[in-house]
Amino acid sequence: MTSRSAQRQRRQRRVRKKVTGTTARPRLSVFRSNRHISAQIIDDENGLTVAAASTSETDLRDTTTSNKDAASKVGTLLAERAQAAGVESVVFDRGGNKYHGRVAALADAARAAGLKF
Repeated sequence: MTSRSAQRQRRQRRVRKKVTGTTARPRLSVFRSNRHISAQIIDDENGLTVAAASTSETDLRDTTTSNKDAASKVGTLLAERAQAAGVESVVFDRGGNKYHGRVAALADAARAAGLKF
């Protein structure tokens, strides 16, 4: 019987085989912990993080950080920072998590704020 974390790592490897970020279309990577959620936009060709946002930042930490509302705020903030850096289109890397709950809320908020994926 495999552990839950081993199953997530297997899903993550499966997703990352297919999803890579280019300079024209970087990768939006999501990390979800029990307390926080963070996301970053990564150019895998050059090994650079173009934009990042997290609930552990001081301006987002004042309210609860582990619900869908907080994930939506992170998605909106990330989309604004990406557009300021000149990124309009990304590929989505859910990081082995199900596309559900906080991960889906972050993605929907980023789409509503103007990112295309």
